[in-house]
Amino acid sequence: MISQRGLRVSICTLWIAGLLCGAGIAPLQASAPEVSLRPVDRPAFSAVASWEGVPQSSVAALVELGEEHGSRQSGLRPIPRPVSAQILAATALPKDLLPSALDQSLVPFVRPDTIAEQALFKRRRLRRGAVCGDVEIQGKVIGGVVATMPGCGAKDAVQVTSVAGVRLSQPSVMTCETAEALKRWVSKDVETAFGRRNKVVSLRVAAHYACRTRNNRPGGRISEHGRGKAIDISGFKLEDGTLVTVLEGWTDRKTRKPMARIWKAACGPFGTVLGPESDRYHRDHFHLDVARHRGGAYCR
Repeated sequence: MISQRGLRVSICTLWIAGLLCGAGIAPLQASAPEVSLRPVDRPAFSAVASWEGVPQSSVAALVELGEEHGSRQSGLRPIPRPVSAQILAATALPKDLLPSALDQSLVPFVRPDTIAEQALFKRRRLRRGAVCGDVEIQGKVIGGVVATMPGCGAKDAVQVTSVAGVRLSQPSVMTCETAEALKRWVSKDVETAFGRRNKVVSLRVAAHYACRTRNNRPGGRISEHGRGKAIDISGFKLEDGTLVTVLEGWTDRKTRKPMARIWKAACGPFGTVLGPESDRYHRDHFHLDVARHRGGAYCR
């Protein structure tokens, strides 16, 4: 049974709705689609012609573009990527000449097992021939060198055949300290001194260990050669077979700059560096030893 209060509310509601309809005002629910947050439809492509300030020629071009694509929706789609020239060239070939799918693939070929085996064997060979704990110094250990004169001899000496991949013209006896200095000098400055396309592949050794006095003078002091701490280099052989000697290359116009650079670069890894301009005893070779001096490296 409806109460008097509920009856009054219903009557008031109907009365207000009747007033709104009589005044031409639609109910709130009827206007909901018009005030919703749904975006307004994009105008047709041809509506561009009604824009103010837009040249008619541009409007006509845009309309023509829209008609070419069929509709405004199709005009917004990306243009298909053209077929590559490689595919066109492949399809133009006779069927019996078409390459296989594997040949057309960009995936790199698997490295053959023989290459990996060669690299492994080379690494093992270098390890077997390494001395001084460095695979870039190849040779053999000879141990202590017995002195034939007071002041000569060397402990833990090695016989080096190559450093940093550059061969020595003869196996050379020296200490590991000397071998390490020689490797640093060769790998950093000597190997590419005459160009990266014509690298140094061999060093001509004029002297290594020898129990003698300095410059072979009677009664003189024992040379660093007599302690295994020195090596004399008289030339550099390049990849193309050219031999650049210190005697001729030092003054030759084509090689004097690389030779001077090589000589200067040795001053650092070695404590004493003597070249053609030091004295008459070193006109044809570089003398390199690891003797240290109080005032620093001695280079002439």
